[in-house]
Amino acid sequence: MVGAGSHPRRRARGLPDRPHSRKRHHGTHAPAIEERGACTRTSGPAWQSPRRRGRDPERARLAGTGSASVATGVKVGAGITVRTVRKEDWLADTESSYDTVAASYAELVRGALDGHAYLKSALSLFADQVKACGGGLVADVGCGPGDVAARLDALGLDVLGIDLSPRMIDIARKYHPSLRFEVSSMTDMQLADGALAGVLAWQSLIHVPDEAVPAVFSRFHDAVRPGGRLQLLFHAGEGSWLKTEGYGGHPMNVRVYRRQPDQVATLLGDGGFEVQAQTILDPGGEAPQAILSALRLP
Repeated sequence: MVGAGSHPRRRARGLPDRPHSRKRHHGTHAPAIEERGACTRTSGPAWQSPRRRGRDPERARLAGTGSASVATGVKVGAGITVRTVRKEDWLADTESSYDTVAASYAELVRGALDGHAYLKSALSLFADQVKACGGGLVADVGCGPGDVAARLDALGLDVLGIDLSPRMIDIARKYHPSLRFEVSSMTDMQLADGALAGVLAWQSLIHVPDEAVPAVFSRFHDAVRPGGRLQLLFHAGEGSWLKTEGYGGHPMNVRVYRRQPDQVATLLGDGGFEVQAQTILDPGGEAPQAILSALRLP
C-alpha cells in the first residue's frame, strides 16, 4: 500500500497527492494529446474546475447539475443583481440520503462482490479493455465507500473514485487511503475533456431522472478519450418508485429508476458511444440488472 502522502502514479500524471480534506485541486493546463493505436491518449492534469474546462452554464442548468438559479436576487451595486443558486432537488435528495445511510451502506456492501462471479468478470473485462487501449486514468462514478475502486486498483488500473455524498467519500478515504477520491456529481465532473481512459458507473444512474440521462452521457463522452471504455450497471425493467427507507432502516428520499437495456443503449448511441455487449443478470428474478459495455466513438 502506498501512503496517501506519496503516490507515484499520481505524480507521474502530474496530479497532486490525494488530499486529506475535501478541497479539490484544479488543473492549470489543457491536456496534451498523443496517438496510441486506435485510442487517443491524454496526458497532463485531469481534475479541473468548471471554469477552466469552459463549462457552459446553460448546459449545466439543463443537465440538472445543481446550477439552476432561484428567484432571490441580491443587489451588490447599481443595476447589478447576483442570483443565488441551489442544487436541483433530485441531486440534493440523493446527496442527503446517502450521507445519512453511508456507514450502514458501507457495512452492508463490504465483501459483497465476493459472491458475484458475473460482476467480478465484468470488472476484469473492463480492466482488460482499458489496458488494451493503452491504459490511463479511469473514474469509478458513484463509487460509494470505494470497494469497487479498490478492486479496479487491484486489477492494475489507475482509478479515481467520484461520489456525490461527502460522507461516502470520507469512508472511502478511510478504508482505501492509497486511492484518490473526490466529491463530485456525475452531471458536472471536474475533469478535463478526454482525461479518462474509461468510466465505470455501477448503479449510479438509478437515481437520475430520465430527462437528465442524456446530459450525463454527454459528460461521460467529454471526459473519456476516443477509443476509451464505458461500463454501466443498472436496474433492468420499467418504472420507478420512491425509496423512503433503506440500509439499516435509515430515512431516505430518492426515486429509483428501472430502465430497459435497449433504451439505455439507444441513449448511449445518441451520446457518441457504441454498445458492444449487453448482459442481463437474474433475468427471471425480482430485481434483474443489466450490464452494458460500450466504446467511446471519435
